[in-house]
Amino acid sequence: MTPITEVEGRRLALSNLDKVLYAATGTTKGEVLHYYARTAGPLLAHLADRPVSFLRYPDGPDGQRFFTKNPPPGTPSWVRIADVPSTTAGTSRQVVVGDLPTLMWAANLVVEFHTPQWCADEPGCADRLVFDLDPGAPATAVECCEVALWLRERLSADGLEAYAKTSGSKGLHLLVPLERAPSAEVSAYAKGLAVEAETALPRLVVHRMRRSLRPGKVFVDHSQNAAAKKTATPYTLRARAEPTVSTPLTWEEVEGCTAAEQLVFGVNDIAGRLERYGDLLGPLTDPGSAGRLP
Repeated sequence: MTPITEVEGRRLALSNLDKVLYAATGTTKGEVLHYYARTAGPLLAHLADRPVSFLRYPDGPDGQRFFTKNPPPGTPSWVRIADVPSTTAGTSRQVVVGDLPTLMWAANLVVEFHTPQWCADEPGCADRLVFDLDPGAPATAVECCEVALWLRERLSADGLEAYAKTSGSKGLHLLVPLERAPSAEVSAYAKGLAVEAETALPRLVVHRMRRSLRPGKVFVDHSQNAAAKKTATPYTLRARAEPTVSTPLTWEEVEGCTAAEQLVFGVNDIAGRLERYGDLLGPLTDPGSAGRLP
């Protein structure tokens, strides 16, 4: 029988808790749910008011993986659903994860959380800017750190404060809190900085997506600022061979990175980091930290 758990007054059926999701580490579904429960505070702050896209991997990262935007069958009636613009259907309906019961319901589906740079109350009006730094082998996170430091300084020259996190995969994400601005304007600004980065660091940076250009360089992906795009949410687990987490970083960690392994963090690392640092991306959710797009 599937156990029924009560979370803040909501009854949830949490299934297959002993199922191993990550064969490489033996991490079970129950341990995944425990991770999300322990990390709920900062994770919910970054999910708040944002429509979520789920990358589902119910049988672990080696099984079937598929994206879903629409609320899945069986979504409880108490889960918040937002109507958001759609490029194909006019509007679509997406889940907004705004409380612990919804978080645990979603985590039970076994998902990565992906969110846009805007909130459901004002679609297409971004309150943050993102750069996805994606290394092309043999480049690694080490080269991403060098590019991140250049972008941090360049953004600072425009009065903007950047914050870093791992993608939970190979690269880094840089995020900047903004006073709300149209996504198209944020996208144009981000593309301009990516082009500048390629000019300043031609041995390291490429701003175009073409894969033939990327070996040994860092692709500065500015496209995730488009209104239709989503980025892995801070603290989400990733569907990788091991249970890695998209983890906020200190700038000292970025500056001191000499090996990619230094910036790999998993489910067992996050509680200690939160105790030591708090939420390093907290300024992203603080309107007083927002900068104005030049």
